[in-house]
Amino acid sequence: MKRICFIAQFPPPIHGLSKAVATLYSSTLQSKYLFRQVDTTNNRKILQTLWKIATHKSDLFYFTIAQTRGGNWRDLLILKLLQWKRSKCLIHLHGGYYRTLIEKDCGKLQRSLNYQAISHVSGTIVLGNSLKNIFKGMINEKKIFVVPNCVDEAYMLNACSYKAKIDQLATQPILHILYLSNFIESKGYKKVLELAVKAQTNPKNILHFHFAGKFFEEKEKVYFENFIAEHQLENIITYHGIVSGKKKNDLLTLCNIFILLTRYPNEGQPISILEAMGNAMTIITTNHAGIPDITTNGENGLVIEKNNINIEYIYNYILHLEKERCSLINICEKNYSIAKSTYTEKQYINNMDNIFQKILEQ
Repeated sequence: MKRICFIAQFPPPIHGLSKAVATLYSSTLQSKYLFRQVDTTNNRKILQTLWKIATHKSDLFYFTIAQTRGGNWRDLLILKLLQWKRSKCLIHLHGGYYRTLIEKDCGKLQRSLNYQAISHVSGTIVLGNSLKNIFKGMINEKKIFVVPNCVDEAYMLNACSYKAKIDQLATQPILHILYLSNFIESKGYKKVLELAVKAQTNPKNILHFHFAGKFFEEKEKVYFENFIAEHQLENIITYHGIVSGKKKNDLLTLCNIFILLTRYPNEGQPISILEAMGNAMTIITTNHAGIPDITTNGENGLVIEKNNINIEYIYNYILHLEKERCSLINICEKNYSIAKSTYTEKQYINNMDNIFQKILEQ
């Protein structure tokens, strides 16, 4: 049985990267490979991390790299150690900022060290075809693999609930709009609040906004709460906190339109969008990072220019869907079908298994 060591962030905290890592680590592949882990969540334990890697005897090291300057220095140490060990290393980038980081944010030495390090790895994985350019010129293009994210089985709408949700959509009086992400300004939550203000001017009570996610800074929480109070939005906004398990399932099942107007620099391919598709929602998002690989304007919903977010335009689009329920239903049905055929947990695991085998056979 081949041994694979995961050098990655594991939950907690829960975010796109740690969720993807946990899904793969706890998958059925455990019966095929001997998995071990080195958790890199706590950067203060770098010496302990390096020691664990140095003493691990594995056939392959699966490494999820960082997208910050400090995290990159840590990664360079790890990659150099693996090179000294002459170990096979497969890098997985869960984001879209790495190339910008080393070209614009790093000095010449750090940039040069990155080029050297990447040239020695056995392969790299990105989330979508549009992100393959991140490693272009750094490694042979045949060693750049694409594996999209997936929807955990626990959060994929089952067939019975899907039928009930679509049947109800034709006549339900209120459309439910969901923002499910961390409360970071570049994720676009403030724009969604502005959209709620716009919706409140409508004499008909046809939209309700649901927010869920974590506040990393107190100032963001204060802004959110003060904005709702100042504009008297309590009647059309519900904040659900950090959701998981049944609470998250219920929220995904309830909502009809998912909105993420992101310009977040580290964005890759938001799992939240895939979860929304897997719960028969229409998507409203931006053409940022790897999002165009999973959503197309007019087909999966509305995909707008990230530097030209027009609230009036988005609001009118939602009003159109509210009136033309057939159009809304068609998009929701299409998104669910795509998620079920392309972004399942099983497919993600199979894709990763194929790459593991390919690297191990080299």
